[in-house]
Amino acid sequence: MKRVFPAIAILISLSLLGLIYFQFLWLKTARETKEKQLRENIFLASTEAAEKLMEDKSGFISIGKKKDLFLTNEKMKLEILRPSVIQRFTRDEISAVIRNSMDRHFLEGIHFEFAVSDNSITGEQVESENFFNYFSDSAHNTNIAIPLEPPAGSNYENLTKEEFLVIIVPHQRAIVFREIFWFILGTIIFTIIITTAFFLTIRALLRQKKLSEIKSDFINNMTHEFKTPIATISLAVDALKNEKVIGDKEKSSYFTNVIREENKRMNKQVEAILQAAILDKKELQLNMKKLSAHELINNAINNINLPLAEKNGKLELHLDAENDLIIADDVHFTNLINNLLDNAIKYSKESDLVIKLSTESSSSQFKIRVEDNGIGMNKETLARIFEKFYRAHTGNIHNVKGFGLGLSYVKTMVEAHKGSIKAESTLGKGSTFIINLPVIK
Repeated sequence: MKRVFPAIAILISLSLLGLIYFQFLWLKTARETKEKQLRENIFLASTEAAEKLMEDKSGFISIGKKKDLFLTNEKMKLEILRPSVIQRFTRDEISAVIRNSMDRHFLEGIHFEFAVSDNSITGEQVESENFFNYFSDSAHNTNIAIPLEPPAGSNYENLTKEEFLVIIVPHQRAIVFREIFWFILGTIIFTIIITTAFFLTIRALLRQKKLSEIKSDFINNMTHEFKTPIATISLAVDALKNEKVIGDKEKSSYFTNVIREENKRMNKQVEAILQAAILDKKELQLNMKKLSAHELINNAINNINLPLAEKNGKLELHLDAENDLIIADDVHFTNLINNLLDNAIKYSKESDLVIKLSTESSSSQFKIRVEDNGIGMNKETLARIFEKFYRAHTGNIHNVKGFGLGLSYVKTMVEAHKGSIKAESTLGKGSTFIINLPVIK
């Protein structure tokens, strides 16, 4: 699993990065293709519009005064007014011709600007007397200039002025973006979906890896916890079969008590595991009633006097809360206090164990503070201390007995009592657990 998981993560990451890269290339190619197609369509539409504008419009040749009809051919050519597109068409007519050409070349609804000019189009502006001015080409505009030349054999051949039809389609990129907008949106959405699926997969793998480690740790601890009392009971049973022990009531009583105590120990461990299963299934029913928290705390203290004495430890009790009335389940509340005190004893130093238990109250909260001067916890342990089956080790996996269920149970019970719990610790100096519960006013 240690080798497979990194390989899976790397392969999925490379696949995701490759997919995003090729989607980017595809969108870039699509944009360039659309821009090229747009420019070609604009050019075709402009060319068609220029041809329409240069078609003959009968009855439009305008000559000077009547007397000029008798002039010589050379002079007549000089005197004939050379009709321009501006003279032959109104602004609206030119706009309609361009619009129709645009629509025929799949450019419906696209805004355009135009001008007809006999000036050079190489300057900064193209100007027209009867039309408007516009700025020269930019990176975001498509600028098409088509010479207006009459068709061969028409009335205006070699007679018209040199003119240009200039058409500008502004904001070319915006037009292209609108056309591929749904492609971009779809790409982004599906990329987000794939990325989310990727992270969920990685998180699930990490969780499975963590559960696998917890399972192995739990099985090892459980084997150790049950192996010791089973071995002790087995030795006691063998001793009871000995003829010397059978005839000695004192020894028989001793080994019987050993079997009884070890049996209680195993039952207690089994009960802790079953209790964890019940909490997981949300099947635990609490018998909530109005109780004195100080009375429950004193009951819990009675259960830890013996292990505290074995450690030569000292308990400092400061029950300073003026109001200790809470809604609680007496059994589970006593157990959670007992677990905190037992945890302080388990992770104490070799000597000089001091546990401080204090209470205080406010108008709405009842606070319990359990402080010890034990081995403390680092930041990693402190962040995971309330996780089920997690145990803070001190080098040897079996140097501290238990399944890692105590603090998880405490947190669950505190929350079931509508309270909160937090832990503070400094490695090598000790730990502090603070519980806040709602108080009865």
